[in-house]
Amino acid sequence: MQNNKEWQAAYSVIEQLENVGFEAVVVGGAVRDAILGRPAHDVDVATIAMPEEVKSVFNNTVDVGIQHGTVLVIVPAGPVEVTTYRTDGEYTDHRRPEEVQFVRSLKEDLKRRDFTMNAIAMRRDGSFVDFYGGCQDIEAGLIRAVGDAQKRFSEDALRMLRAVRFSAQLGFVIESETLKAMKDKADTISWIAKERIKAELDKLWIGKDVFNGIQKLEESGLGAHLNGNFQANHWSEFNAQDKLLGWAYFALLQGEHWREVLGSYRLSNKEMAFVKAVLAALEALKNGWTNMDYFSHTQQELEAACYFAELRQLNVQMPQQSIEEIQTKLPIKHKQELIVNGSDLLKWSGKKGGPWVKEALQAMLEAVVNDELENGRQEIKDWIEHDYFTKE
Repeated sequence: MQNNKEWQAAYSVIEQLENVGFEAVVVGGAVRDAILGRPAHDVDVATIAMPEEVKSVFNNTVDVGIQHGTVLVIVPAGPVEVTTYRTDGEYTDHRRPEEVQFVRSLKEDLKRRDFTMNAIAMRRDGSFVDFYGGCQDIEAGLIRAVGDAQKRFSEDALRMLRAVRFSAQLGFVIESETLKAMKDKADTISWIAKERIKAELDKLWIGKDVFNGIQKLEESGLGAHLNGNFQANHWSEFNAQDKLLGWAYFALLQGEHWREVLGSYRLSNKEMAFVKAVLAALEALKNGWTNMDYFSHTQQELEAACYFAELRQLNVQMPQQSIEEIQTKLPIKHKQELIVNGSDLLKWSGKKGGPWVKEALQAMLEAVVNDELENGRQEIKDWIEHDYFTKE
């Protein structure tokens, strides 16, 4: 797990800092994931060196957050964020400190972090620096705030949602005092930007135990202060590798208000389009899918609709073949494959342009997709002249 390029880059940075006398360690989620045997793609380094000292050691650096002590160091294996040991000043908005103070103590730096499992440092030799019992809590499957939980959540209310997300990702239990503080501070989640909340929910949806996470949303009271209906009993069997599937299922559970709810979380147009398509496919499944349904939706959208029908135990007729196989057998796969276009219709009909062209093209598309009309110029011309116009 520690042989990927991100770890190699971090170890390279640490070695160079140590070579000139500066203590440096890997910190944060990468250490936690290393202990759990999980891959980590963000491997961050903390160091006793001041930002300007870090910059003096390396030829290629970028000031990505130097006011908070962070310098991006570019080494052959890749970029690494290097942050000077620090303590945080006063938090006035439940989100970020007004100022930071650089320190020469790793213990003080780790003390400001959210949970004990994220407050472990790793030296280049693979040994751990664990002042707050993080290794023990990981072994026990516990999410525990570092120090005073009430203070940690007063500093940054998003940490409460991170605890929920970790419970879904890791299947861990939230320690009792930490959970109590979450209940006490639940209403302060309203201070947090919707984009930050969405980022946590993105990760929650793809956790190995989403049910556990939603339960903790209910139990902590956080769910009552978030937009939408969070009911754990609907998530007991849910499991997905794609966050879009989570948002689509969440939308399904919101009923007719889903657009308003999901819109409040600042989903992108692309994400909203996927959700809309899945819900439309699910509605169509209730009457059985036609060729046009297979044509109009992607395989991912149709498979999501089938999955939701199973989760909700809907009485629908599932496809008898694989969706991919059915889609492969369609006469055409894309509108662009139609041999005829609007200009052809205008020439053949002698009519002026207007809404009828779009309507005729749609009728033609459906006839071809439903295998009622061959996709050839003469066949379509005859159909337009002798079948379509005579029906008008």
